[in-house]
Amino acid sequence: MDKDLLYILKFEPILKEKIWGGSKLNTILGKQEQGDHIGESWEVSDVEGNYSVVSNGYFKGKTLKELLEVYSKRILGEKNYHRFGTKFPLLIKFIDAKEDLSVQLHPDDELAKVKHNSFGKTEMWYVLQADKDSNLIIGFDKEVSPAEYEKSVSDKTIKELLHYEPVTTGDTFFVYAGLIHAIGKGVLLAEIQQTSDITYRIYDWDRTDAAGNYRELHQEDALEAIDFSTDRESKVQYSSKKNEITSLVACPYFITNLIDIDQKKVITHETLDSFVIYMCVAGSAEIIQNEQKIKINVGETILVPAEIKEIEVVSKEAKFLQTYI
Repeated sequence: MDKDLLYILKFEPILKEKIWGGSKLNTILGKQEQGDHIGESWEVSDVEGNYSVVSNGYFKGKTLKELLEVYSKRILGEKNYHRFGTKFPLLIKFIDAKEDLSVQLHPDDELAKVKHNSFGKTEMWYVLQADKDSNLIIGFDKEVSPAEYEKSVSDKTIKELLHYEPVTTGDTFFVYAGLIHAIGKGVLLAEIQQTSDITYRIYDWDRTDAAGNYRELHQEDALEAIDFSTDRESKVQYSSKKNEITSLVACPYFITNLIDIDQKKVITHETLDSFVIYMCVAGSAEIIQNEQKIKINVGETILVPAEIKEIEVVSKEAKFLQTYI
């Protein structure tokens, strides 16, 4: 194929029905309505069985996996290609919690490799909207010993040990592997994570599905992975300025910035040697790259291949999460 064919990619969202899901992905983010319990929209995914499908341009109908088998280095960048091969290393989602998600945690790379032959799962959250009195569960409220933890799990009092963090639009959290956590009801957020679908569920509020079944819990796995420390700050403190790039999270797995824009701005990727993902978390904009023009609205996501070295963003009002490795 012609070497000039790579361009900014959009994908069909992969919508996931969840016991705790709602309708905000449709009413606020404009996803195609598919019921009242849609909990997740996978925006960019290379998870087996959930490969993102291109929705624009020459490659429309092709999967991300198919493109990576041919253009991996040009999409991922040189260093990412050597690190990840033909695997896309991040999973990008929007999540709508109409009800509380389960209390859970995720393994790190080392444990996930041994137990699941997978990447671990370090992630971050950016809150797009939160109902009044909504919160997130982030870690423990005080020091908890392994014995206390195990007792609280067995007698279902673990919810009394957890830290509940009230949230509002723009609040950002770094959810490192091993951190006990849950998204609370009424929260709509963007999630950026390693490509992994491994979750150790600890407590699920004693709820059942439509058939009356409880969801599986993973207590032994969780005990192996849990981080009991309470001195690692998860909430991200930041102050953004119009038309500047504000750092939110920088870790070995991804770098995410916030761009709050109300004018025309050229954004360079010249030094990154990485794909760049833009999630629109407020407003709308036009993205211009050579002859290509893409309208992007709140709730939409684009993937800019590594070989594209700059884009132009034109907007009267928009906010983006910019993510790369």
